[in-house]
Amino acid sequence: MSKTEEAVTALSELGLTEYEARCFVALTKLTTGTAKEISQVSDVPRSRVYDTIERLDRKGLVDVQQSDPREYRAVEVETACRRIRENYDSRINTAENALEQIEQPESTEDAGVWSISETDHVTDRIASFVENAEESVHHVVATDEVVDDAILAELRGATDRGVEVVVEVPTDDDRKAFEEAVPDATVVVAPDLETTNAVYSEWPGQLLLVDHESVVAAAIKEGGLPDVIQQSAIWTYGHDHGVAVWIRELLDDRRAFRERED
Repeated sequence: MSKTEEAVTALSELGLTEYEARCFVALTKLTTGTAKEISQVSDVPRSRVYDTIERLDRKGLVDVQQSDPREYRAVEVETACRRIRENYDSRINTAENALEQIEQPESTEDAGVWSISETDHVTDRIASFVENAEESVHHVVATDEVVDDAILAELRGATDRGVEVVVEVPTDDDRKAFEEAVPDATVVVAPDLETTNAVYSEWPGQLLLVDHESVVAAAIKEGGLPDVIQQSAIWTYGHDHGVAVWIRELLDDRRAFRERED
């Protein structure tokens, strides 16, 4: 892709129409330009250049010289980018305000099981559930590679709110690291986590249960780059959902078994 097409694509993604983007890019190549010249450089039909330039003028992206024929020039790139950014931010704020005013359903029960295929999205989902925890968090971590600062920050926030946070880790070194990162959490060593088995080239990564109803079950596999892992997960919420019921029972049994051993 040429730099011209790359610029046109980027501007289009930021809210300009394709004709607006092409005319603006054409003007950045010209000191000044008439409608005919802009059409020739931009490949925008001359009949459409006039209304396109008017829109760019209203957006503060071009200057117009009242000559015969009229000539146009683009504002400086720094100025144009600032004005485009302001307009884009304004659109985001408008969308955010409108979405916040849409009435949300009160019930989240029987919401089904959803899948996540991106590592960042797995982290976001776990952090979101922990952020909203009111009573308890049970987090089973098979490898420390899956836990980043965002999750640790939310776990600390949960303990600060008085939420009971229990974390299972495979080794003593992992326990010490978690105790330093989340001092008020109950961190226990579960040696069985060191011997998890691969299924179709994926390994258990982390399992989360929040307030006995919100569940995230994540798996990991090696990425295409050295030392990079990929996570995928399923998640659900609702205290009477089958997945949540089973996970709650299994984790409660693990906890009872550890307490008997202690």
